Amino acid sequence: MNWQEISLVAAGLIGSGVAVIHGKLTQQLLIRPLMKSLLADERPIFRKLVPSLLHFTTFNWFLSGLALIASALWFEGDVRLAISLLVGSSYLYGAFVALRASRGRHPGGILYAVALGLIVFGISEFGY
Repeated sequence: MNWQEISLVAAGLIGSGVAVIHGKLTQQLLIRPLMKSLLADERPIFRKLVPSLLHFTTFNWFLSGLALIASALWFEGDVRLAISLLVGSSYLYGAFVALRASRGRHPGGILYAVALGLIVFGISEFGY
């Protein structure tokens, strides 16, 4: 295993780890209080739709981290590059939004920025 593959695995572990923490905090701090207020709402679609939408980024980031790990361990070349670019764009968006919203003090945004740097290093073997 070379340094580029190790960096992709590290980025995947960071991404999946942050996603798990994000999901737990989203459930405790957003969904539970929101569901208490939505229980009185007569439209059940909100009770079903809101938690799913709030956890969508958690799900995406977790699977993206697993995809990075898989790309480092089992794939090569263009497949690894494509996975890295797709995951990198997702992590870039998450880092940008988190850091912008918190004025640079969001730990998840910082960790996704680090993961993004590791992804860039991981695809540097392709000469891009």
